[in-house]
Amino acid sequence: MLLDVLYLDNHLFVVNKPAGVLAQADRTGDPDLLGLGKAYLKERFDKPGAVFLGLVHRLDRPVSGVMVFARTSKSAARLADQFRRRTPEKRYVAVVEGTAAGGGVRVDHLVKEDERVRVVPATHPRAQRAELAWRAVAARGGLSLVDVRLRTGRPHQIRVQLAAMGLPILGDFRYGAARPLDGRNLALHCYRLGLEHPTRREPVAWTAPPPAAWGDLFAPEIAALLRD
Repeated sequence: MLLDVLYLDNHLFVVNKPAGVLAQADRTGDPDLLGLGKAYLKERFDKPGAVFLGLVHRLDRPVSGVMVFARTSKSAARLADQFRRRTPEKRYVAVVEGTAAGGGVRVDHLVKEDERVRVVPATHPRAQRAELAWRAVAARGGLSLVDVRLRTGRPHQIRVQLAAMGLPILGDFRYGAARPLDGRNLALHCYRLGLEHPTRREPVAWTAPPPAAWGDLFAPEIAALLRD
């Protein structure tokens, strides 16, 4: 599999994750981005031994978009600390079923049970607070384009919170969608990731377009988001 490499230096390795590819290996044994990244670096730099690559955040398998990996243990520790403190800028674009209008901040409390996440009262003993900012960009044909700024990083957070708003993501049958995207994946894409470079300590950011499976869905609006 050819990787869409967005940036590479001695400390960072940034790629545009394809939808349907695992972020890291699981019991299925299917190809994963962490393993593919190590293989890419091993071949590119002709390394004789094991290649270090640190996983500091994740995207769900059916979700695409910008992911950053650390190339040194020092970078991994510093990046992991940023994600713990929720300082990186994580921007997503989603095509949802229904007509979205306006925008705002959405706060829910979530619990994960048996590979599913549900909204629960804040008093639930295992509740995790989930917050995102969202903005409706366009709507047509029974679908809407929503721009999301993720403020916390809970499992399935965007998928569950948009579904709770009556706006399930196209292709997300687990959380109430009725229409497919490509039969396997979701119309959810991390189009921008910004953070502090772990050694230069200056802001860096990367953008990437959604996969070809999206076709021309809201293409002009998505292009405008990428430009901005």
